[in-house]
Amino acid sequence: MNDPEITPDLIAAHGLKPDEYQRILDIIGRQPTFTELGIFSAMWNEHCSYKSSKKWLRTLPTTGPQVICGPGENAGVVDIGDGQAVVFKMESHNHPSYIEPHQGAATGVGGILRDVFTMGARPIAAMDALSFGRPDHPKTAHLVKGVVEGIGAYGNAFGVPNVGGEVRFHHSYDGNCLVNAFAAGLADADRIFYSAASGVGMPVVYLGAKTGRDGVGGATMASAEFDDTIEEKRPTVQVGDPFTEKCLLEACLELMQTDSVISIQDMGAAGLTCSAVEMGDKGGLGIRLVLDAVPQRETDMTAYEMMLSESQERMLMVLKPEKEAEARAIFEKWDLDFAIVGETIAEDRFLILHGNEVKADLPLSKLSSSAPEYDRPWIETPAAAAMPALPAITPIAALRALIGSPSHAHKGWVWEQYDTQVGADTIRRPGIGAGVVRVHGSDKALAFTSDVTPRYVRANPFEGGKQAVAEAWRNLVAAGARPLAATDNLNFGNPEKPEIMGQFVGAIKGIGEACAALDFPIVSGNVSLYNETDGTGILPTPTIGGVGLIDRLDQIISGLPSAGDVAVVIGETRGHLGQSALAAEAFGIEAGDAPHVDLAAERLHGEFILAERKRFSAAVDLSDGGLALAGFELAEAAGMGVTLESAEIATLFGEDQARYLLACPADGLDGLLAAAAAAGVPAAAVGRFGGEQVALGGDAAPLAELSELFRTAFVRAIGLEPA
Repeated sequence: MNDPEITPDLIAAHGLKPDEYQRILDIIGRQPTFTELGIFSAMWNEHCSYKSSKKWLRTLPTTGPQVICGPGENAGVVDIGDGQAVVFKMESHNHPSYIEPHQGAATGVGGILRDVFTMGARPIAAMDALSFGRPDHPKTAHLVKGVVEGIGAYGNAFGVPNVGGEVRFHHSYDGNCLVNAFAAGLADADRIFYSAASGVGMPVVYLGAKTGRDGVGGATMASAEFDDTIEEKRPTVQVGDPFTEKCLLEACLELMQTDSVISIQDMGAAGLTCSAVEMGDKGGLGIRLVLDAVPQRETDMTAYEMMLSESQERMLMVLKPEKEAEARAIFEKWDLDFAIVGETIAEDRFLILHGNEVKADLPLSKLSSSAPEYDRPWIETPAAAAMPALPAITPIAALRALIGSPSHAHKGWVWEQYDTQVGADTIRRPGIGAGVVRVHGSDKALAFTSDVTPRYVRANPFEGGKQAVAEAWRNLVAAGARPLAATDNLNFGNPEKPEIMGQFVGAIKGIGEACAALDFPIVSGNVSLYNETDGTGILPTPTIGGVGLIDRLDQIISGLPSAGDVAVVIGETRGHLGQSALAAEAFGIEAGDAPHVDLAAERLHGEFILAERKRFSAAVDLSDGGLALAGFELAEAAGMGVTLESAEIATLFGEDQARYLLACPADGLDGLLAAAAAAGVPAAAVGRFGGEQVALGGDAAPLAELSELFRTAFVRAIGLEPA
């Protein structure tokens, strides 16, 4: 097959700007072949090169005494003591999930699991942060159903518990849903596997499933806006097979016990191209590949297709040559492909051979670490419009508006389709707060959460970025965990627009300040830009995935209120209603500033919760919906009512930060309040749990009626069948 002519239209179709193509010509001194054009396109697109974000990502705190490996590898690695480490990352699969929701979401789960086990860790937990358009938008029900089914089908078959996440709805996601997948695994701290190749003449080995044409050009597609050609992009979505991935996991972990692996990298975005280039570049080596040896499931595949395929369940490894027979036997036992497809070379070359022809011969270092890096122009987000006075509303009507909205209603329909208990170590399932998973065979546990409030970030990117970190930190604390580290999934619109780039910069600055103040470093993550359709961008959505450690199982805060427990608020309530859930859901008002985040107060109050955890039976952080929503959710989960004394809407539904709601036995109230006073922590009794009514300042409704609304609103709003 003859290569097509390299034309301006073909260059543009590969996501390369004219000046970037000129840079390619300057580097190689000639016109690229079609395969070389595809390789440059894959390595220099936004998804793989981070060319618009690297400048700002470098400002984030990424180190600490607990950090074994920060950003730059497949996943972050954090020490949890006793010779063990937790390995975790969050990554987006937004564009594929909008085009083909089931496979897009499923392969997002598969990809993030491979990021974890390629480091030598056995996955123990997954989460998903999902953002969809208006509930009544013609595509929303299709997307929700397909995405949730895809996540469940892959994760359940693979055998990893899904223990948390979030689901939101907003019109800005009508044309661009967000699917952010998180995975965490356990590894021996001294047995972490990295991707940097070493040694000249070492065999490069292809592992796993065969290569097909699915996903060709996927990384480039994920680095562009959508328009009316979206249906033409359907072939760029990968197809996943969780059973093959389970075999690949077991084969890789078995292989890693044999001292065979020099380096290993999963084939994710840009497939064979990205994995080979990253391994060579990190090791300061070149790579020679012979594509005739690549296992293929389709006939007559071209070099271009093989290099850019994003077929799933594949790994690339640099192997100790004397271990070839032992390694091959393991993969044959698991019925997986094992093929030597190349070798490391001393020269700075990426040499691709196919059918006795040279299809690409490029300076390897120029493909990765020398990719373009931009300092995009940006403008600071202007101050938000003043928050208008809200129309009069009774407290119970306000609560109904929240619990009857799909963003804040009970999400049982979602997580009941996920296996939350596989592995038998899940202690706290989805529902309220962070998920908790026991470290198998030990007295320790890990807590996991993902958080962001996009309305805050749009109104004030700096405070919104801080708040996302602070909320994740609080959710871990409220489970009894000491926050260890975080991963981020930074979802924004087109960075070539200065106002969008300004949102990104402001959010990064806020995230960085909060992570530094809370000793909560970012150890891995993903940037997803160009989340726009026909020029309309999403709400800026920098999702923060947090991980915390519980040293002993008896330190978990996982209880529910008992009848007669006193409701106690930790932190100061001023009644901030700007950008609040109540304003948005009850009145369609998205105005005002984001709430200010006092990081010193966050730290003080969190440390108090952990120090005094024996004084109360349950804890949740106060965020969206404020005290009233948190009080209702905590009481409803326990099957009882709650009475909150205040009748003030701002007090009940304000979203001031650095706050927790505790359920405290009545006979321990004085001791709790005294301990708070001694620590300089604001604390106040605000009501009581129990009974069959939800009473807010004298305005009351039966718990049964509100519970019915809460537990059916999601399904009814989206038009779904009950799970």
